[in-house]
Amino acid sequence: MIIRARAPLRLGIAGGGTDVSPFCDRYGGYVLNASIAMYAYAVLRPREDNRISFSATDRNESFTCETAPFVPAEGDLQLHKGVYNRIMRDFNGGRPIALDLVTYSDAMAGSGLGSSSTLVVTMIKAFVELLNLPLGEYEIAHLAYEVERQDLGLAGGKQDQYAATFGGINFMEFYKDDRVIVNPLRVKNWIVSELESSLLLYFTGLSRDSASIIQDQVRNVSAGADETTGALQALKDDALRMKEHLLRGEIRQFAECLDRSWQAKKRVSKSIATDLINETYEAAKRAGALAGKVSGAGGGGFMMFLVDPARRMAVIEALSRMPGRIMPCHFAEYGTQSWRLYDG
Repeated sequence: MIIRARAPLRLGIAGGGTDVSPFCDRYGGYVLNASIAMYAYAVLRPREDNRISFSATDRNESFTCETAPFVPAEGDLQLHKGVYNRIMRDFNGGRPIALDLVTYSDAMAGSGLGSSSTLVVTMIKAFVELLNLPLGEYEIAHLAYEVERQDLGLAGGKQDQYAATFGGINFMEFYKDDRVIVNPLRVKNWIVSELESSLLLYFTGLSRDSASIIQDQVRNVSAGADETTGALQALKDDALRMKEHLLRGEIRQFAECLDRSWQAKKRVSKSIATDLINETYEAAKRAGALAGKVSGAGGGGFMMFLVDPARRMAVIEALSRMPGRIMPCHFAEYGTQSWRLYDG
């Protein structure tokens, strides 16, 4: 038997950073995001030789050991080890399972598309299928959050796990005590088509470690830094406005709000906008882009631009002179999925 699972990556459209504690615990956070047709995948196959094997084929990393209920989460493949440990402890009575767990992703870690959290969701979904666990979307997303943030101590927010699990276009609310509300948006088909026609996804060519940027934000909020807290409040307000513009199909106003929100995002941490990011942004704007921003924490990864479709090729030509590359981008309606195949 083979278990397969996948989960979609996401574009952080508005409010990113307001889902990070302590800001969301004190003030509440709003995030608008959309899953896209780029995925993280997991393949899980039980073994009969008393061995555990983890591998990430896109990163050329692998790990093998004798079966055990707990595998120290050191070195490579921390996410794989963290998921395995939590599933064995909480859902298999502390008994080990001999298995192969293989993963790969359409985007590398540090892309700004939530790839690490999406991978955790995908692996959990594979175990849900294997063990027939009665976990719904909220439970899977919260478990993924706990594995990353609590078990492994990795800095970050909460939106990525819920975006990967639920899929679609969502307006999310984050509050203290890890309370999360996911509001799936019923965006009319013509609005989704117009947004896709207006959207350009651009990979800067640089991956980045989001943890240092997020830790900088956490320090600033914890210390009561007015500039950081004020910027995050502006991001939160813009997420609410952009949700309303999107539902009404007001793409021009949506773009204006997106661009204003990017200016606020840059005030959260000096590490968010590098010289390359600023140069890329200015080149796209000169060519006719209405708005642009980095998806995710910043510092590198993917940028998104909104353009008048009539100016699309002009912006593509301008970006082609930069060191990164344009990537296709379409929205994904569904969240994480799993299925099983039987040999023979």
